[in-house]
Amino acid sequence: MRLFAVRVARPSMLSAALFVLLSAHALSAQVLQVTPAQVMVDQPATITITGLQPRQRVTLEADLVDGASQTWASQADFIADDSGGIDTSKQTPEKGSSYRVVSTMGLVWSMKPTRRDVHSYKMPHDGEDIHFKLVADGKQIAEAHLQQILLSSQIQQIHLVGALHGTLFLPDTPGPHPGVLVVGGSEGGLPAPKAIWLASHGYAALALAYFRFQDLPKKLEGIPLEYFGEAIAWMKQRPEIDPGRLAVLGTSRGGELALQLGSMYPAIHAVVAYVPANVRYPSCCTRDFAAAWTWKGTPLAYARPASNASAPADMDATIAVEQTHSPILMIAGEDDDVWPSSLMTNAAMHRLQAAHFRYDYARLDYPHAGHRAGNPFIVPTWSSGVRQPASGDEEDYGGTPEGNALSSIDAIPRVLDFLAQSLAATPAAQP
Repeated sequence: MRLFAVRVARPSMLSAALFVLLSAHALSAQVLQVTPAQVMVDQPATITITGLQPRQRVTLEADLVDGASQTWASQADFIADDSGGIDTSKQTPEKGSSYRVVSTMGLVWSMKPTRRDVHSYKMPHDGEDIHFKLVADGKQIAEAHLQQILLSSQIQQIHLVGALHGTLFLPDTPGPHPGVLVVGGSEGGLPAPKAIWLASHGYAALALAYFRFQDLPKKLEGIPLEYFGEAIAWMKQRPEIDPGRLAVLGTSRGGELALQLGSMYPAIHAVVAYVPANVRYPSCCTRDFAAAWTWKGTPLAYARPASNASAPADMDATIAVEQTHSPILMIAGEDDDVWPSSLMTNAAMHRLQAAHFRYDYARLDYPHAGHRAGNPFIVPTWSSGVRQPASGDEEDYGGTPEGNALSSIDAIPRVLDFLAQSLAATPAAQP
C-alpha cells in the first residue's frame, strides 16, 4: 500500500511542477517590443507583440506626460495572428479602440487628456517618454517604452542680440548648410519647434520672432517687412549658411508671410507655407481692423474675409505669388476652421497656373485635416476649446485627430524632399 501510494503521488507532483514551469515559460515568452526605442519626434516606431496564443485578444495601452505636466492616454484592442503575433504597422485595431486605421503610431496620435480641463497637447522641450502596456484578461503581462526626441544634444544654438530677435539652430556637421528662415503665426513668440526639426535634418534654421516677444510689438499690426529682409541679409553673412540656398517656412499667418516674402525677396530659393492665406489678412488679434504689414512705411492693403465658406477675393490684398523666384509648396486642410486654407491655396495655385509660373509648385490638400494640417510632429492631435494666445478667444482648429495625424505622416517626408530638391547645392550659388 505504501509503495502504491508513492507511485500515485509522484506523477501528480511532477505534473503540477511541469504545469507551473510551462505557465511561467508561456508568460515570459510574451514580448512587447518598440523598435527603435528612441526616435526623433517626426519619425515612426514599430510596435510588435510575440508569444501570444493564435487569435488571442489583448489590449495595448499607452500614456505620456506632456510639457504642461498633463497625462494623455490611449488604448487599442488587437487579435493576434495565427502565429501569435501583432504588428501595429500592419493590423487594424478592433472596435472600441482609440483609433480604427492601420497606423504604426496610432496609439500616440490618438491619445486624449485624462482631465477634462486640458484643451491641447503641449510638447516638452527635452523629449517625451511614452509608456506602453500589454494587457490580457485584465492583467498587465508586458511593458515597453518609446522616447521621442525634439532637440538633439548635437544641435547648436545661437541667440540673436540686437535688432533681430530669434535663435539660429545649427546641425553639428560641417557647413555651410542650406538655411531656412522660420516664421510663426498669430500666436507670436519664437517658432522654435519647426526650426529645431529642420536643424535635425541638416538645415541652419533661424526661428525669427516678430511680435509678442521681448521688446517687439505686442500685436501683429504694422509689422515692417524690411525686418525680414534684415534677417535674410544676416543669414547670408553667416559662415555656417550657404547664401545661395535659402528658404522661408511659415505656418498660418506665418504661411501668409512666407508667400509674401517669397514674392518680394529674390534671395529666397524655396517657399514652404503651411495653411496659409493667399491674401494679406488684417491685424491680429484685436477688434479693430488695421494693416498687419507695412513696406517702406506704407501700410499694405488687406482683405476683410466674411467666412470660411469662400476665399477672400480683394485684388489689392492678393499676394503676388507669381513674382516668386523659387519653387513653392503649400499645405492645407479641407476642414480648416480657423480660415479657408484649402480654398485660399487653391486660389494661389490658379494664379500661378494663369501666370505660367516657371518654377515648380505644389499643393498638399488633406481631407479631414484642420489648421494643423501637415504639422511635422507625430504627437497627440486631439484638441478642443483652445484659447488663441494673443486674443484669448476660443479657437477651433478643425479636422479630426485621425485626419490631422495622417496629414502629418504624409507631409513630413514630402516637405523634406521638397526642401532637399529646391535647395540642392549648385556650383553657381552666390551671395
